[in-house]
Amino acid sequence: MTETTESPEPEDTPAEAAEAQPERPADQSADGSAAGSAARSAVMLLGSGELSRELAWAFQRLGREVIAVDRYANAPAHGVADRSAVVKMNDAEALTAIIDRADPLYVVAESGGIAVDALIAAAERGLEVFPSPRSVRMTQDREGLRRLAADELGLPTAPFWFAGSVEELTAVAEHAGFPLVVKPVAGMRGEGQSVLLRLEDVEPAWQRAIAAGRTPQNRVLAETVVEVDYEITLLTVRTTGPTGPALHFCEPIGHREGDGDVLEAWQPQQMTPAALDVAKSIAARIVNALGGRGVFGVELLVRGDEVYFSDVRTRPQDTGLVTLRSQRLSEFELHARAILGMHVDTIMISPGAAEVTYAGADSVPTEIAPGNVTAALADALAVAESDVRLFNRPDESDPRRRLGLALATAPDVVTARDRVRRVTGVLRKLW
Repeated sequence: MTETTESPEPEDTPAEAAEAQPERPADQSADGSAAGSAARSAVMLLGSGELSRELAWAFQRLGREVIAVDRYANAPAHGVADRSAVVKMNDAEALTAIIDRADPLYVVAESGGIAVDALIAAAERGLEVFPSPRSVRMTQDREGLRRLAADELGLPTAPFWFAGSVEELTAVAEHAGFPLVVKPVAGMRGEGQSVLLRLEDVEPAWQRAIAAGRTPQNRVLAETVVEVDYEITLLTVRTTGPTGPALHFCEPIGHREGDGDVLEAWQPQQMTPAALDVAKSIAARIVNALGGRGVFGVELLVRGDEVYFSDVRTRPQDTGLVTLRSQRLSEFELHARAILGMHVDTIMISPGAAEVTYAGADSVPTEIAPGNVTAALADALAVAESDVRLFNRPDESDPRRRLGLALATAPDVVTARDRVRRVTGVLRKLW
C-alpha cells in the first residue's frame, strides 16, 4: 500500500544535538524484550534512490519487509519495496507521523536532509535507528564532523577553515593561499564544490556552495589542497554482538573522478603496510565515535605512509559499488546484515573495478530505442568478466543523475580497470 503525505517545507531544519543510542543486540527492544515478531519486524528506508533499491533487495533476501520512503513518488526503491510512502523528508512532524503509523522495528536513514528530530523521536520510543540520530546530524554538517575528527579525536586532516560570508572566505584565501577547495557545510559528495586558483574565484565559489543542496546554508568549508598519491574509501563495518562492538574492514577501494561525468573505483588499492595500519586506525576512531551498526565509507587521502581523514558516509555509496562483484558480500549486504545483527565477512573474491556514468547538470532524460539498448548491452557484456546496470527510473535523491554502472573483475586491478573502461566506452553510445 502506498501512503502519501504532503506538508509545507519548514522554515528551519532541526539543529538539536542528540546523543548516540545505547547499543543493544539486534531484535531486542529498549526494555530488553524480544521485538522480532512478524507484526513488527519491518525495515523503513528513509531515502529511496538507486542505492536504496539495492539495499531493499538485501533486506528482503534476509526475510524483512521493506517500507521505502522519499519526498517524491515513483522513486527507484518504491518499485521493489513491499510498501512505500511519500513525505517531506525534512518535515519532522510529517516524518514522525509516517514512522508512527508504519511502526517498523528498524529505521534506516539512506538520504541527506532528513529531519533529525524525527529520528530522535523514533529512537526514544524504542525503534532501532541507523545510523544513530547523532551520526545523521554529524554527517549532515561538515563543520561538526570536521571538528569532531580534528579537534576531538585528533585525526590528521588537510588544513581547513570555515567561512560565513564572501568577506570571510576572501580573508581565508588570502591567508591560506591557492589552490583552495571550497565545499558547502552540507551536501552530497562533490555538490557545490569548487577549486579556487585566484581571488577572483572566491565569490563564484561562495555562491556555488551556498546554493547547493535542498537546505539553505550560509557557511562553507575551505581546505588546502594536499598533494597526495591517491584517495581511498575504506568501507568499515561496525557490528554489535554479545561481547560488544566489533569492526570489520574491506580491502581499500581506490577511486578518482573522470571527465566530470564518470567516477572510477577499483579494489584493492595497493598501500604500504604502514599506511594501511594508519588508515584502519583513523577509520576505527571516527566510526566508533559515531557509533551504531552498519557500513561506514571512510574517505582518506594517502601520500606514502601518511594518511589524512577527509570525510565519512554512514551508508553505502557509489565508490563501494565495485563490491557488487569484487566481494562475497556487497556493501548493501554488509549494511543489511550489520543492522540486523547478523554475521558479516569482508572477503574479497576477485580484484575488480567499477565506473559510474552521470548525466550532465543540464541534461534531459531521453528515450532510448530498445534495439539500441540490446545491441549496446550485447557488446558491453562481451567484455570478459563484465557486468552492467542501467538506471532508467528518476532518482531525485542525488544531485547527479546516474545513467549506468559498468563492472568488471580480473586477475589483477590493472586488467579490471582496462575492462571496465571498455564497457563504459560501449555504454556511452546510449547517451
